Amino acid sequence: MDDTRWVRSRADLVTFVERLSQEAAAGPADWENPTVDRYLEALSAWIDGMDDYFRNRGEPVPEQMTWGLIADMLRAACFYE
Repeated sequence: MDDTRWVRSRADLVTFVERLSQEAAAGPADWENPTVDRYLEALSAWIDGMDDYFRNRGEPVPEQMTWGLIADMLRAACFYE
């Protein structure tokens, strides 16, 4: 689940979100943000600061939305503080 490089299409993103949902339902003990309110707050914060995330990794800031970038956002919200 941490590797989102395989998410390249809408169908892949559907599969990713289904797996994320299953992980959450199983009791995401390692998630920093296990409740909907905390998850959405973290999602908002990560999206707001994502340019710095990419710059800090030495990667270009994405100029266009991709299915994989959406998956990255959703995964990051599990752990972002």
